[in-house]
Amino acid sequence: MTVGELCRTLIVDDEMLIRQGIKHYINWEQEGFMIVGEASNGQEALELIEATDPHIIITDIVMPIMDGEELTRIVKERYPHKEIIILSSFGEFDYVRSTFQSGVVDYILKPKLNAEGLLKALKTAASRIPAFQKMNQKLTGNLPIGQTIDKLISGYEVNYDPDIVSQAFPYNHFCLIGVDLRNHHQSRKSAELQTSIQGEIEEACQNNVSQVVLEPLRVEENIIGYLMNMNMDNFPEVIKLARQFAQARPGISLALSNAFTDLSLVGNIYKESLIKLLDYHFYFSNQPLLMEQDLPNLPSKPEKFNLDWFTEELKRKHFDSAFQYLQEHIQVMSSCYTMDVFEYKAFFGNIIFNITILLSNMKYDVTDLENAKYSYFRSIDETPSAKATVEIMDRFIEEAKNCIYSVQSEPEDLNMKKLMEYIGEHYAEPLTLTGVAKYFHFNPSYLSNYFSTHNKEGFIEYLNRIRIEEATKLLMQGTESISEISGMVGYSDHSYFCKVFKKIKGLSPSQYKRKQKLR
Repeated sequence: MTVGELCRTLIVDDEMLIRQGIKHYINWEQEGFMIVGEASNGQEALELIEATDPHIIITDIVMPIMDGEELTRIVKERYPHKEIIILSSFGEFDYVRSTFQSGVVDYILKPKLNAEGLLKALKTAASRIPAFQKMNQKLTGNLPIGQTIDKLISGYEVNYDPDIVSQAFPYNHFCLIGVDLRNHHQSRKSAELQTSIQGEIEEACQNNVSQVVLEPLRVEENIIGYLMNMNMDNFPEVIKLARQFAQARPGISLALSNAFTDLSLVGNIYKESLIKLLDYHFYFSNQPLLMEQDLPNLPSKPEKFNLDWFTEELKRKHFDSAFQYLQEHIQVMSSCYTMDVFEYKAFFGNIIFNITILLSNMKYDVTDLENAKYSYFRSIDETPSAKATVEIMDRFIEEAKNCIYSVQSEPEDLNMKKLMEYIGEHYAEPLTLTGVAKYFHFNPSYLSNYFSTHNKEGFIEYLNRIRIEEATKLLMQGTESISEISGMVGYSDHSYFCKVFKKIKGLSPSQYKRKQKLR
């Protein structure tokens, strides 16, 4: 086949690792194919089919929103000449059989997916397309300039003809511009949105930059990229235009690399400059356009968050110091713009989970926090910037504080009532101040002071009084011995029981029992 006649292929699978594997199994251009897009479900695939007009579609069977079976049926109704290859697992043959009835060309079992099987299925599909009858012949000659750029971006070494490059790119400098739609507030994977932005970029460059050549990059999903060729004198025009475009499109992340002269560096500059700038935009959401010259000096890496100390502070009810420590740590994290965004967001999710569980264990009413927990997780996962993530965490902290302070602001007699009810239910057990404090997540010294302040007697005095009152009831019943009664009301030492009893009642247990019987 002749140069340029590549068979356009669309990959549809909800697993990114599968899509990446397919992309790297074979040397697509050398074998006569090119990947024109990726989709994670059938609905996205239909949008990309409109935009990219593929010859072949490789699709998984089981996917969310729209599965491969329905996608196959719709494609064959609308585009009967497009060929479809099915990916399936062993247990999905009934679905595969139904797709064959719709006219798929072949299927590949995912566990057996390899380069040889994939290429065989592609060639079988291509052999059914009149324009690609000789797909078994390898591509020869110089690659078209677009494929040369694609291979350089992918990290391949390409021996290109300088004369062909100079014809395509007549100016002395290059730069890369990229638009990241991965976190856009609209449909993240809308082919219509991508097409619209591409058209706007191309039109703006043609109308506003005097000497420029644009070459679109087929790069990562939901990233629009261009290689721009211009004279260095025109680079300020490019920067100005990029800033204007970014300001006119709020919500998008736009990055521009420095200018360079050697085309062979395009792959390295794409990975080490453009993609990193687009990732850093998460931390610089207030800057519509990001360039390397805009980056501040990188601060020191934040110290590891001391979760043990933080948890202990909450348990001690030192809420102000705990939340202040958390917010200060978040502030430092948010200034470390090289931090992986997934790692950054995971920290927030873990903290929300831990705080909710801990407050629940501390007997706070966390019903509202529990109900909102997954909403917080989802919002953090979808948030487009560090600033928005921090705002979500601030809302959670305020809600947690409301949960805490609503209990702390309850009338003191209600809090005392809870303590007294607990003692009344567990007086027969070996209760101690430390044990009760631990149950209510108080510091023991705090509980001692609190109890004395809000009650006419201290903790031990109150506990002894409750126990002796219960002992007097048992003495009157007369069915157990005094020694047995002392154990039944929580005293392991009989003599200590008698001493406490006499102190409170003025008589020993035996004297008290005889006196009551004489009445």
